[in-house]
Amino acid sequence: MDDVFVANVMRQGLTTVLTVAGPMLAVGMIVGLIVSIFQATTQIQEQTLSFIPKILAIFLTLIIGSPWMVRVLVDFTTELFSYLTEVTRW
Repeated sequence: MDDVFVANVMRQGLTTVLTVAGPMLAVGMIVGLIVSIFQATTQIQEQTLSFIPKILAIFLTLIIGSPWMVRVLVDFTTELFSYLTEVTRW
């Protein structure tokens, strides 16, 4: 097992994590920004107001995107298991 192989597997893992978590993080950030703009324009200074919309938006994104996320994670896991034959050769 050489350094290039390990670096490639780590890069694929990080790319997969960012690909799967990215949509939920982006939705949470956008909803938080919209709620913050709403709070600033109406001068509502309640800190817990943005919590519920963000949780609901992230949960909705998780429900809608879960088939795609599971497929990406299963493909990555299958690829990792296929590397076992290469790892055992070294």
